Amino acid sequence: MDVPYLWKDPELKCPLWICGQTSLPLPPATQHQESSRASFASSVFNIMHAIMGSGILGLAYAMASTGIIVFSLLLLFVAFLAAYSVHLLLELCGQTERTSYEDIGFCAFKTTGKVMVAGAILIQNIGAMSSYLFIIKSELPTAIAGFLHNHNGTEWYLNGQILLLITVVCVVLPLALLPKIEFLGYTSGLSIVFMVYFAIVVIVKKWFIPCPLFNGTMNYVQNFNSDECKPKLLQISTKSAYAIPIMAFSFLCHTSVLPIYCELRRPSKSRMQKAVNIGITLSFSVYMLSALFGYLTFYGKVDSQLLHSYSQYLPRDTLIMSVRICILFSVLLTVPLINFPARKAIMLLFFSNRPFKWSHHIAVTLAIQTLIVLLAMYVPNIQNIFGVVGSTTSTALLFIYPGLFYLQISREPLKSLKKLQALGLLILGFLIGAISLPVIIITWLHNENVA
Repeated sequence: MDVPYLWKDPELKCPLWICGQTSLPLPPATQHQESSRASFASSVFNIMHAIMGSGILGLAYAMASTGIIVFSLLLLFVAFLAAYSVHLLLELCGQTERTSYEDIGFCAFKTTGKVMVAGAILIQNIGAMSSYLFIIKSELPTAIAGFLHNHNGTEWYLNGQILLLITVVCVVLPLALLPKIEFLGYTSGLSIVFMVYFAIVVIVKKWFIPCPLFNGTMNYVQNFNSDECKPKLLQISTKSAYAIPIMAFSFLCHTSVLPIYCELRRPSKSRMQKAVNIGITLSFSVYMLSALFGYLTFYGKVDSQLLHSYSQYLPRDTLIMSVRICILFSVLLTVPLINFPARKAIMLLFFSNRPFKWSHHIAVTLAIQTLIVLLAMYVPNIQNIFGVVGSTTSTALLFIYPGLFYLQISREPLKSLKKLQALGLLILGFLIGAISLPVIIITWLHNENVA
């Protein structure tokens, strides 16, 4: 039986039993509004767009760190938990009539809950943007070098940090400063096509790169061990701590699910859950294929950023160059888009009760862009971004907050099955963060000391 939703005001849409206020029920959507909403297929597309990003480049490394069997089980497990945590969010959306992650946090713990979610989204988006800029820093020089045959590698236009600064100042920053950026929402939809194309090329190139691997001068790697060409089914080391955080980073779509739900034609929880399940299943398939064939190409020598592995062994291959250009184009248009929710989170945290001012808008945008540029320049490896962000904010948004908010908001008995499942999700999230983050930091510091 549906709860009768009674409103306090348009800005605080919580049911009577949460907010303790009365007013009138929300009127149903008009026929014109219904016809202008998104179709089921486009909602699946939008969910896939929210899921798939730079994480696809780190999954082959995660497979090399855990082995094929363990990786496959973990990836399936994280995909299932991602779908279930979305299910909890949809339940909360139905119980609270709130249409954003931050507002559900508010209904659970008032301002504290809203700040918790906004802070996690901010850090998550900064990590995502940093990973995208890291790709620009590492892949743009290689893309330029691929078109040039006579160079010694010391020219300024082959310096990743210089190219990163030029790209951010000339392209990313002007787009990020715009008050509205809807047109990039359509062009960035190409990112799904690029990710599928990337997976296809990874599969194809598996049969063109021999084992033992070539080095950068196209000679066979010295001191070759035949075991290096045998896939590991089970591999446990300190690097394994990166696996689940990378997967959590790769499957996070929860901040976009509720807005997509609001735009769905004939919206219902079951219809939206079906769209989420299809989107996660398709994304899982692309992730699994690219990780498997990327690993089977480079085995233990796979880089934490898969494209970099191809750069070492096939620096001027036409297909790889085309994939690199597609990924760079996708990255270039996605960073300004991610800047918008990051800036919104900062505005919510520090300027929530103040009117819009261009000075705040510009200052916050410059601060975000400066921070992500510094991270992209000085973080030595993209796996560190995936690992730290994945084990903290990705884990919180995917596992901890949905379980915690459901326990707080739902009126079901604590011993009910769904609340016990929410409690299990909450505990699992804390365990993943508590185990993964210290190991990642220790590994990072150890590698720096060795270097």
